[in-house]
Amino acid sequence: MSDEVILKLNNISKSFPGVLALDNISFDLKKGEIHCICGENGAGKSTLIKIISGAYQPDPGGTIEFEGKPVTFFHPSVAMKLGIQTIYQEHTIFPHLDITENIFVGMELTKNGMMRKAKMREKTIDVLKYLQSDLSPDALVNELTSGEQKIVEIAKALVLERKVIIMDEPTSSFSVNEIDNLLGLIKKIKETGIGIIYISHHLDEVFKIADRITVLRDGKHVITCDAEEVDEQQLIRYMVGRDASVFYHREFYKPGEVVLKAENLTGNGVYDISFEVRQGEILGFAGMVGSGRSELMTLLFGGAEKADGKISVMGKEVDFKNPGSAIKNKMCYITEDRQATGLFLIHTIARNTIIANLVNTKRLVINPAKEFLVGDKFIKELGTKATDSKMMVMNLSGGNQQKVVLAKWFNTNGDIFIFDEPTRGIDVGAKQEIYKIMMNLLKEGKAIIMASSDMPEIVSMSDRVMVMKSGRVVGQLSREEINEENILELSIGGKKI
Repeated sequence: MSDEVILKLNNISKSFPGVLALDNISFDLKKGEIHCICGENGAGKSTLIKIISGAYQPDPGGTIEFEGKPVTFFHPSVAMKLGIQTIYQEHTIFPHLDITENIFVGMELTKNGMMRKAKMREKTIDVLKYLQSDLSPDALVNELTSGEQKIVEIAKALVLERKVIIMDEPTSSFSVNEIDNLLGLIKKIKETGIGIIYISHHLDEVFKIADRITVLRDGKHVITCDAEEVDEQQLIRYMVGRDASVFYHREFYKPGEVVLKAENLTGNGVYDISFEVRQGEILGFAGMVGSGRSELMTLLFGGAEKADGKISVMGKEVDFKNPGSAIKNKMCYITEDRQATGLFLIHTIARNTIIANLVNTKRLVINPAKEFLVGDKFIKELGTKATDSKMMVMNLSGGNQQKVVLAKWFNTNGDIFIFDEPTRGIDVGAKQEIYKIMMNLLKEGKAIIMASSDMPEIVSMSDRVMVMKSGRVVGQLSREEINEENILELSIGGKKI
């Protein structure tokens, strides 16, 4: 590793409406270095690399230097021309083109206006050989495994002679062998002098390849250190340290009878999941991005086909073919994206409130007067800030839109509530209101299943926590065991501290 700094960020901030995603971050990358960035969900990792790649522009005040000169990445093409290649978690490939075509798409070699296909194929063979890959340059990319597709993206960066390669959660869908192969390639690539920024929540990978590690937390820089200066437990503590004031303090009740039970549930990307939830309790589901939490919630509600296992509601086995059958069995689903899947934004509060309960009625015609009465009733009960239920949902704040989602499900008179990211994108005050509503549900004897990437939310609101990783439950924590460090240890596949 050289001491020469190739990329330097000075006092970079990035704000979105209501959110300060990055707060005065400084960061640098050296030639021939693997610099790993770690942090919880929402720490600011992805925002930082989008600024480096030109996808986002930072707030005024900070500066970026590349090879010692000030630069402005006002578009991803600027970063790419300077030699920065970003390899995102999701593959950015053309599945119906072959490997050679994928590597050179948009950057084709030409001579006298003619495409030099033989030369491009030759360069592809050379780079695959350097990467110790036996892939054919003529293989269609849609026939490759996830790990092989990632090799194609790395090959593209090398052929185009990039100086910096950014990898964002590159092993999220890899087999063990593919992970080992990729880590070996990364160490080989750094020997050429390329600087590598590697983002991962898999700390075992980080310690295998990192020269230096930077930890972000809540958009702030926590520490940058040499990898040998910290161990896994210290790193986790840097990642989760947080003022206790951000936690919500709730009452706990004695749970009642089991209302929902899943046994060896498989499908929609989750495998062999078993759990039960009781009246008056919140069963939390935690895990890193891609762990399978939302996929499980969709499966429970009949939004995806079950491949194996069974679900029982109030002791009776059920087979939800669609969400309508789940609603008829007293289930409610507050989805993670209220605007895309929870609401009809161009309709009124009233119409959104009554829509889910239509499966429980035999009426084919909606009575507008009754519709507005129902809508107004829930505006009053939930304290929604709206003049009346004739207002369009699109004109409400995020927190008030979430109250309309809740009104929709309260109107079905359900007993089992699935909350997927219940407070995503709403301010602190609105969060407190949502939590109070959830507590009222528990007092009424309802049961709640809550999937969340908000660590304080999981810790403070859950009676028990199931931790997921790669579509499977890897551990269960009792109320006494629930803390950030234990959850994170299980999320990354380790053991509880």
